[in-house]
Amino acid sequence: MTETISYTPDEVSKILKISRFTVYEMIKRGDLAAYRIGRKVRVEAPDLDVYIKNSKGNSLAASISEARPAEAASPVDDSIILCGQDVILDILARHLGKEMPHVRFLRNYVGSVDGLLALYRGTVNAVTAHLWDSDTDTYNLPYVRRFLPGHHTLIVNLAYRIEGFYVHKGNPKNLMTWEDLSRPSVRLVNREPGAGARVLLDEKLRMLNINHKSIIGYDHEQMSHLAVASAVARDQADVGVGIEKVAQQVSGIDFIPLQKERYDLIIRREDSEKPQFQALLSILRSQTFRNEVQGLGGYDLKHTGNILGET
Repeated sequence: MTETISYTPDEVSKILKISRFTVYEMIKRGDLAAYRIGRKVRVEAPDLDVYIKNSKGNSLAASISEARPAEAASPVDDSIILCGQDVILDILARHLGKEMPHVRFLRNYVGSVDGLLALYRGTVNAVTAHLWDSDTDTYNLPYVRRFLPGHHTLIVNLAYRIEGFYVHKGNPKNLMTWEDLSRPSVRLVNREPGAGARVLLDEKLRMLNINHKSIIGYDHEQMSHLAVASAVARDQADVGVGIEKVAQQVSGIDFIPLQKERYDLIIRREDSEKPQFQALLSILRSQTFRNEVQGLGGYDLKHTGNILGET
């Protein structure tokens, strides 16, 4: 069997002539598939080739500029610094850019918990979350109250999505329930701590009284839904948790639906009256935006743009 060549982020940065930080951001966003061995990150040569081929005809510089870290600067009055990874946010940014070209719309591709903490610290001013609370069987509001004590916020719905298992084509190990993850023959690929999919998994394991140490691959972490799905497709794992939409983008896997989740945008109430946030809310509620997202498939938009909670 021929061993596949793999690269470190440093080696990838030299090949692409970009910074190592940018490589890590590309991996977090799911633009570049990668895997972990312990604390080390590796990118396989075929996956790097796919990225390079997909980048041809597009501006690599433009792609890199989107990866600027939100933690590098605090928001200014005419900017929106948004945490989140879903393609919906790319569409939202494009519409906002057309309507308010002077507004800086920057992205930080981190998970839900890290986003809420950044909002609390004031290094971003809009975050997305899909955090399920098992005690109340609700999404996001308990976490917003927990991580932003004393802050008045609005929780605005973006969409509903389906979370479930990415499995090999045909589901040869018949993985259908959360309990199946503890079987000794099953290898998991996980999300990083603080990601919505990781929180969902941990909550389910707690409810079922399953020790995460009994799950093979629990510490095998990837930084996006796409990277998790890719790891399953490449037989780096038997199963991973993620959203249905991404399963449609990766060949060689099937999707087992398990739970409908609420994907929300959280902003401070004091910011909601600023022109750029009013424009953002207007776009979310517009039929043009809904039609574009609906055309992607995989999203329920019945409450998109609606305020579903306040703190």
